[in-house]
Amino acid sequence: MTEFVKRSRIDAPAEEVFRWHARPGALERLTPPWTKLDVIERTGGIENGARVAFKIPVGPIHVRWVAEHCDYAEGRQFRDVQVEGPFTRWEHTHRFEPDGASASYLEDRIVYELPLGVLGRSVGDPFVHAMLEQMFAYRHAITAQDLAVHAVYGGAPLHVAVTGATGLVGSALVPFLTTGGHRVTRLVRSNPKGDDGTVLWNPATGSIDAAALEGVDAVVHLAGESVAGARWTDTVKARILESRTRGTTLLAETLARLRQPPQVLVSASAIGYYGNRGDAVLREDSAGGTGFLAAVCQEWEAATQVAEAAGIRVVHLRVGIVLSPAGGALKAMLVPFTLGAGGRIGSGTQYMSWIAIDDLLGAVLHALRTETLRGPVNAVAPNAVTNAEFTRVLGHVLRRPTLFPVPAVAARLAFGEGADEMLLASTRVEPERLQTTHYTFRHAELKAALRHVLGR
Repeated sequence: MTEFVKRSRIDAPAEEVFRWHARPGALERLTPPWTKLDVIERTGGIENGARVAFKIPVGPIHVRWVAEHCDYAEGRQFRDVQVEGPFTRWEHTHRFEPDGASASYLEDRIVYELPLGVLGRSVGDPFVHAMLEQMFAYRHAITAQDLAVHAVYGGAPLHVAVTGATGLVGSALVPFLTTGGHRVTRLVRSNPKGDDGTVLWNPATGSIDAAALEGVDAVVHLAGESVAGARWTDTVKARILESRTRGTTLLAETLARLRQPPQVLVSASAIGYYGNRGDAVLREDSAGGTGFLAAVCQEWEAATQVAEAAGIRVVHLRVGIVLSPAGGALKAMLVPFTLGAGGRIGSGTQYMSWIAIDDLLGAVLHALRTETLRGPVNAVAPNAVTNAEFTRVLGHVLRRPTLFPVPAVAARLAFGEGADEMLLASTRVEPERLQTTHYTFRHAELKAALRHVLGR
């Protein structure tokens, strides 16, 4: 048998740390973004007898893992025991020990046994130990940081409706909100499982279950077709524009007609609003740019006007490059950079305005809770970097050389028109309104942000 222990002091009472773990979404929130975990079945929460089944990748295959909870002591402890999975034995005890009235110790103690006896231990133990060290460093950091953020934005729990809940940002936002004690209703196009907590809508047909949105406190609108999903043809560009304007118009008009409309609509936009602006420092009062993405963002934001006219506070989050290995630009970079084939794109002098996924979630909560905030809000970290600097830092974090630049002509051949607006454009954005309303960034520096999301 092998034992692994991770113990950290948390600036929150033991009871609150326990409640955070007991709320819906805790497993998803604690799963590092570099790990693919698909929950396929769940019965109960963390009480005795509750079970969760999920699939995890082990090399080229996916393994079914079923864990059952036991030894539940409210506010102090619960345990997961593997009943089916890759280990011969696996027991994970979660302990929450008070350290005075306002702090506690979080301890994760795992006892496990690998298959194949002595051979399994000699070959597998070093790998498993390193994996657990990496994973639980992340888990404890997320627990402490999330609890601190939710403590700042206290008050009565919100009922939040979310579109795009299965996308990169939405799939992280939902568990972030639910573990903070908020109730989330997801707007979905189909609901084959009949889940409660969902509202049916279909922007393509203009249908939406308006009655189910009566009385929600807030709406976060994230839905829209990826701009990087395919080479830009006229048809693809039309789909990108329509997916944003049609869905936003339908949602805004529906909310405006409700007897009990939400207090706030946080609607995603993008820093593409500003276009290719070289070294110019861009803030929320900077003029919109030119080009396809700029036009899309400007029409996207304009589509919320009917909600604003109805008295709903509307916030346009102009989102930068989201750092998460689970999707988006960073995921696309990881394969070539990990293989040592990464490098700057074009001249490398173009500015990249980025934001760590957890800061984007925090910015959404900040927008929901800050009543003075309305209109455009740049959701980027305070320190934009050039593509050359981004390349250097990513290579350093991955411990790989970055000796293979991508010439601008090659980028254009591969991605067409999209290369000039997504890869070669320079957009140097500052988060002035987040800063003046006192949002505190978890990750303001690129190296620390990459180390966190990549577990390095």
